[in-house]
Amino acid sequence: MSLLPIRVSSARMYVSDQPLTASQVLQTFHDDGPYLFLGAAFTSLGLASAAFAFLGRKFNAMLFWLALFAILYGQRLWLQLGTFTFLVPGSASFATLRISINYLVPIPAFFYFDAAGFLGTLGSRISRLLTVFFLSLFFATTIVGPKPVFNLLNTVGVIACLTALVVQSVRQQAADKDFVIIRRGLIAFVAFAFWDNLGRPFWPSPLTEPLGFAFFLGTLGYVAARRTLHRDQQFNEIQKELEIARRIQTAILPSAYPHSAYFQVATRYVPMTSVAGDFYDFVVANDRQAGLLVADVSGHGVPAALIASMVKLAATSQRVNAADPAALLSGMNQALCGNTQNQFVTAAYVHLDVDSASLRYAAAAHPPMLLLRAGEVIPVEENGLMLAAFTFATYSSVLLPFEPGDRLLLYTDGIIEAANAEGVEFGQQRLNALLLESSLLAPEKAADHIISAIESWSRTQNDDLTVLICDCIEPAT
Repeated sequence: MSLLPIRVSSARMYVSDQPLTASQVLQTFHDDGPYLFLGAAFTSLGLASAAFAFLGRKFNAMLFWLALFAILYGQRLWLQLGTFTFLVPGSASFATLRISINYLVPIPAFFYFDAAGFLGTLGSRISRLLTVFFLSLFFATTIVGPKPVFNLLNTVGVIACLTALVVQSVRQQAADKDFVIIRRGLIAFVAFAFWDNLGRPFWPSPLTEPLGFAFFLGTLGYVAARRTLHRDQQFNEIQKELEIARRIQTAILPSAYPHSAYFQVATRYVPMTSVAGDFYDFVVANDRQAGLLVADVSGHGVPAALIASMVKLAATSQRVNAADPAALLSGMNQALCGNTQNQFVTAAYVHLDVDSASLRYAAAAHPPMLLLRAGEVIPVEENGLMLAAFTFATYSSVLLPFEPGDRLLLYTDGIIEAANAEGVEFGQQRLNALLLESSLLAPEKAADHIISAIESWSRTQNDDLTVLICDCIEPAT
């Protein structure tokens, strides 16, 4: 908060029309020396705080308002000194600036206390009204010049703010250690400010308010630094926990499809954050059968990743139904319903059988599987309701022949919904063309090609990306 207007000794300002002597200038500079140093110190501290506010992992509002408070007070202190009066003698603009800056100093203090959480809802509203009040005084002074009534209003407003803060600090529970620390600086600051403006005119003494402000600013800086350090420590702990979660989630995803004479399978999984809600699994993986599952949990981050783990368990529990996609999805739905905190899951599952040369496919509100055969991309869609949403949901399977040379593509909606800078989604047609374009590539390279194309299309990833490619091959004789 701003203090009352600083009262410097007019005897040292020498604003008369008589030429200044060297001794007068040196004496004024000598008298102003400590305050020149304090003004520079406050300004330097403010600039350092501003740098930390913007250069940290996240913008720090407390440090920013502390910086602005310190800088304004430091500049205000300088402007009141006789040394600076020598630089612009008789300037009306300078005189206006010296007065008007008094009205700006309180504003960042209000926002500092608000950002620190010391004001509460009512205090925040009052601080915004006071901000308008002090800004009005500033602009009024700038436009019409200094007026005694403006100074009176500022003095009353500052005294009211200082008194309210002291009362609030006394009433604040001692359990809030940060406020206890700030309270000490605040009381010292108020005591020095009141002395300079109420007691010093009767008992002349050096200006002490800047010393009180230095102590007060120190307490504010200590609290801001301590909270910043605590926030960084929390951030580091969260990052470590997320890294552990990422490793755990990676561990539940199969690393590679086992060697098979009939199937070549490649997967690519690119989460939007450290952990994600996309999931894939090989429910069946032997030489003559393959059961391939892709799922997508609504939402992102840790909640979606936890539910993806539940999807893993639900799929594992349904291996007895691996040859019947409709039954597998129905069993997964029953296992998930009521256990996902209102989040839902889309899924697609295909079962391939070499002996019957057939594939069975079913899905739950998932984008269609793509079948690349003889240079043509064929969408395969057999959708039921999403998983984990409706206990009455039913699913059906589609039966198709498969033959050597066929390529299947399962994917999540992050692939087709990836948007470029103009907001245009990649879309189904581009994915079909991309699959056809990469038909001569091995599954691993084709999967890389698809992911690379999506990342080139959308520079900002807004969803998890998962692709699964399966080639049906003729076994070597």
